[in-house]
Order: sequence, then C-alpha cells, then structure tokens
Amino acid sequence: MTDTLTVRPAGPGDASDICALLNAVDVIEIGRPETDLGTVEADLNHPGVDLATDSWLAHRGGRLVAYALVWNDSGPGRIDCDHYVLPGDPEAAVRLLELMEARARAMAAGAGQPRLRLQLNVEPTLDLALLTRRGYRTVRHYQVMTRGLTPADAAPAAPAGLTLRHCGADEADRRRAHALVEETFAAHFGHVDRAYDAWLDHLDARALDWSLVWIASLPGEGDAAVLLTRDDRTSMGWISHIGVREDLRGRGLGGFLLRHAFAAYTARGRDTLGLGVDTANETGALALYEAHGMRLHYAVDTWELPMHPQG
Repeated sequence: MTDTLTVRPAGPGDASDICALLNAVDVIEIGRPETDLGTVEADLNHPGVDLATDSWLAHRGGRLVAYALVWNDSGPGRIDCDHYVLPGDPEAAVRLLELMEARARAMAAGAGQPRLRLQLNVEPTLDLALLTRRGYRTVRHYQVMTRGLTPADAAPAAPAGLTLRHCGADEADRRRAHALVEETFAAHFGHVDRAYDAWLDHLDARALDWSLVWIASLPGEGDAAVLLTRDDRTSMGWISHIGVREDLRGRGLGGFLLRHAFAAYTARGRDTLGLGVDTANETGALALYEAHGMRLHYAVDTWELPMHPQG
C-alpha cells in the first residue's frame, strides 16, 4: 500500500459510503449484497453510541477501506463491536482493532472481567490470524438460515384452542411481546435483560411494523408464545424471535408460528424468509428450522476478547 491511511470518526452523512463498504464485504463473504441503508443509519443513530468516540472510518487514497463501531447496551463489562475491512489492508484492520479495543476498555472501566464481542462470517475478509494473535477466541457459532416461499405456504391450522393476535397499535400488547421475549430467551447465550424502552432502542423497534408481531394464547394458560418478524430488509423477510414459554414447549407452538410466518410473508409477496439461530441452542431450534425446510445461508462466529484495563 502506497497511499497514506487516514482514520476519523463516522458521521450521519457517511451512511451511504459505509453501506457500500458493507455490501462490498457481503459480496466477498456471502456472494451478494445484503446490507440495507436503513440498517446502517439505525446503527449510527443508536442512542447509546457517540460517533465521535465510538466509531472509526479508515480511508486510503480517498477510498473507504474499513469501518468499526462499538456500543455498550448489554450490561456492565460487555462491549459489542462491528469491524469491517476490505481484503489486503492489514494496516487498516489492525488500526481499527486497536482503536475499538482501547475505547472498549474505557467503556468497561471498573467492571469485573470485561470482554469485547465481535460477530464475523466464518470466512471473513478480516484475517483471523490478526484476531487470534490479539487474544480473541470463538465462543459461539450461529447460522443464518433461509427458506424459499411458494403459494403452497398457506395459513396453517392452529393447535387446539390456540388464538393468535398481532400487536398492531396496542401498547399493552407491545409490552406483552417484550415481556414474552425476555422470558422465553432468558436462558439463551448472550441474552441481556432489557427494560422496554432499552429493548426498543436495541432492536430499532420504534421503526417496527407491529402488525408483523404476534402473540399466541392457549386456554387456561394465557399468553404462551411470541413471534416477532420484520419486513424492512431488501433481500428477505426476517424472523427476529420465536419464543415459547418453557412450560409449554413440545406442543408444536414453535412450528405453528414458523409456518404462520411462512404464510404471512408469502401473502406479502416475499419469496424468501430468513432468521438467525445459535447452533448450540438447547431448545432444539436448529432441528425445528431444518425440519421446516430452512437451510444454511451463511455461518457466523462470535469472537470474544477478555480485556485487561491496560491492554
């Protein structure tokens, strides 16, 4: 590399350039661009991010070659981050790793056993040797799974007695959906308890179409499960959460909600529906999705760096 590397914070006006960089990385890693501008804008406008201290853009010869962001909305000691770099620029990769690690240490100051978490494609543009030399290790493996939709995906028959309602404009139902997500995901790896307003910020849920969020109820049991989906991605519809109360699992509720999502998104004219799953999920979610025809789109590893206050 002969051009000088320059690094500066990101600003709201950089969203288009960042989106283009992320899509260039997408093409290399998964074969097609799948990052939407709205997703980047939501990250840059997250209320818990100060772009002046928590974001970095690396340019070489006027070209954006790397981007990093850190945020802290997961409780004391855990800092999350994004890091994207075009291949062949280890200087940019390392420089942004150094900056985000230093900022993460400052954000986690005083917390016991602080750690930095980063999610990466299993075959990323970032040289993984740079991570392992810096002390990162993989702690979890995820799959992004997709399924093609067809006119045969009609609304499924509900289990006996089950009723399904969407949240719509009912604030009480929105809060109930939040409570069900918190309850049903409490034991999942990486889950963080969040109050309602913090949860809305974390999911960018204020932009959510609440008619695509459903609550399932059973006679004598009350609200039993939640299905949270969103239709704001260009490439596919997306299932964010399928959660069933622990005492009601094994009754086919998860499968019904999955089939309901297939039918709902078919009716909306979508041809693909996707979701992410922890492959070590003890509820058997991976097997459920595979049994319903969902297949691997790409895989992601969670990397973690234990942080010493002085680096």
